[in-house]
Amino acid sequence: MMEPHLNIPNNHPRAESIRVRERLIEGEERSVVTKSGLFAHGRGEAFDYLIGEASMPSALSAARAAAASLLLASHPVISVNGNTAALVPGALVELSNESGAPLEVNLFYRTRERELAVRDALLAAGATNVLGVGPRVATIPELFSERRIVDPEGIYKADVVVVPLEDGDRTEALKRMGKFVITVDLNPLSRTAQTADITIVDNIIRAIPNILTAIRELRSMDAESLRSIARGFDNKSSLSASILFIRDRLTALAEGRG
Repeated sequence: MMEPHLNIPNNHPRAESIRVRERLIEGEERSVVTKSGLFAHGRGEAFDYLIGEASMPSALSAARAAAASLLLASHPVISVNGNTAALVPGALVELSNESGAPLEVNLFYRTRERELAVRDALLAAGATNVLGVGPRVATIPELFSERRIVDPEGIYKADVVVVPLEDGDRTEALKRMGKFVITVDLNPLSRTAQTADITIVDNIIRAIPNILTAIRELRSMDAESLRSIARGFDNKSSLSASILFIRDRLTALAEGRG
């Protein structure tokens, strides 16, 4: 049985951060999140401190490029793991509806119980169809974790795959398959961040809404204008801008200017 929610005062300086942690703890108790997912969130939260817990300009540009790429895609798919299902299920459903990209459950620590738990979290948030649960016949070549198992009608045949909070092995494998990969990763130095076509260096709770906002702004644009936005984005330059932002912010803090 889950313990009662903490009574978190709204004026607590870490109120929102604590609420996010509580959602993850609840997710772990419902088998949506694994214990390793709790550790992963802590690592990401440390990077969020470095960027000031707000979306950097480079992250907003990356979200805009991601939105353009999703609108241009023929068969986009959004991969969902436990942490994303616990933290932003509603936003993921909205993104799926706005982009036409189905949601697909994909887990490193895969059990039948977790597949159903993640699916149910998405259904409770309003999803009507969730891929990646139950019998599947497609696998990602040269990948040996449970994340190799994908839906033949989803990630396997997708041209654009959104893989928030991803592991580097699958990002590399998806790239070898010719997929265009969009990821969200607070660590600009990670293998996932360095390998993806578009990396949004931001907290998932801000990044998915930012993509949604951008999709709604760009929807009326013609295909050539969207291609111009997508082609104008350079992931290496964006990652460099993220690292420089962190450097400059830490320098300002160290000098008492923050």
